[in-house]
Amino acid sequence: MITKYFTKVVVRFNPLGKEAKTARLFLSSIPPTQRLSGLSLKNELLNGASTASPLVKVTFKDKTELELNPTGITFQEVGNFFDRHSRKLRLKETIEA
Repeated sequence: MITKYFTKVVVRFNPLGKEAKTARLFLSSIPPTQRLSGLSLKNELLNGASTASPLVKVTFKDKTELELNPTGITFQEVGNFFDRHSRKLRLKETIEA
């Protein structure tokens, strides 16, 4: 997954829910060096009584925000969803250089 263009990441999930594996894999795919170099990362754990829905939300360097519900989808699908926009930014960066 291309995480170079992420500026803000918000992940909200129930650690005992179906979405936990996908959300944790997503969080683990963000390199530690990027976490230290300005990426704003917010992780919120939900309990069983919570009414909030699970969420993975990413803000990119061009201020585009994409979000999805990680319930019922795989990590590969989440990666593909966010990579589509990252590839556009990489192409734009390559053209401008």
